[in-house]
Amino acid sequence: MNNFKKIQLIICVLISSLLIAQQEAVVSIPFPASVVKLLIKPSETNSAIKNFDSAHLVIYNPNGKQGKLLVFLPGTNGVAVNGPQDFFATAIKQGYRVISLQYITVPAVAQVCIGDTLSKNPLCTEEFRTHRIFGNNDFSLILDQPQDAIIPRLKSLLEYLNINDPRGNWKFYLENGVPIWNIIALAGQSQGGGMAAFIGKQLLVNRVISFSGGWDFAAKNEIAKWYYSKSITPDYRWNATYHISEPTASILEETYKAMKIPSNHIYRLDKEVRPDKLAHGEGVKNPAYVKVWKEMMGIGELR
Repeated sequence: MNNFKKIQLIICVLISSLLIAQQEAVVSIPFPASVVKLLIKPSETNSAIKNFDSAHLVIYNPNGKQGKLLVFLPGTNGVAVNGPQDFFATAIKQGYRVISLQYITVPAVAQVCIGDTLSKNPLCTEEFRTHRIFGNNDFSLILDQPQDAIIPRLKSLLEYLNINDPRGNWKFYLENGVPIWNIIALAGQSQGGGMAAFIGKQLLVNRVISFSGGWDFAAKNEIAKWYYSKSITPDYRWNATYHISEPTASILEETYKAMKIPSNHIYRLDKEVRPDKLAHGEGVKNPAYVKVWKEMMGIGELR
């Protein structure tokens, strides 16, 4: 092969590589220009709230039709305003409104219901989640107050928005002061995914989207009993993901099957983990999975 042909071959390879890189490159997903973003501290909605008072993030398109509400629950140490923006932008484009809800995210279930504590009380994880979500049971191992619980915080936020953001028509999601769960989708990552799943077991929500949603145990090598309990939300409304490189991938698969999530609603993600990122967060943060997000969300517009 003469030098000219070698140069031609090198150029062809470089061009092909560049085209492949362009095809594989994923850019951030923009929000519509008209989108409204509100930052509201939990204490503004209920003066009794003192802990974990970082702002809730509320996002909606005032020019769109009134759509379903997607409530996102961050994972351990999560801050609502730092939630997965590409996922939120996709939800807005699908016709949803988005609330990234700030709740008490530490300590996590997996930091409390372990060792001797779990041996003495196999229902520890269920009691923990009940307290952090509903705030209506006695559970002394965490200091969350009733007003700190996830659902009371959401209710207080919707009531606040109804008064202070009238153009948002937030009363649409409330009936007699109670969230209308059938038009509310719940999504969450890690601890938050487990919270979304636990709520979906108890209440009839529009859909559940769990990103690597926790790994609760009843005993060593035995997943928690609540995973097997009857779900009020029907199975076709459930969706879940995990990355196959996660250390807990097999446990997540076991919990999803125990919850009877249909196999075609379990997304076993396998794209190469981005540099300096953890597999555990890829499902909700990597915009390469936008197609998966859309499939799990469906259309947010109410018809």
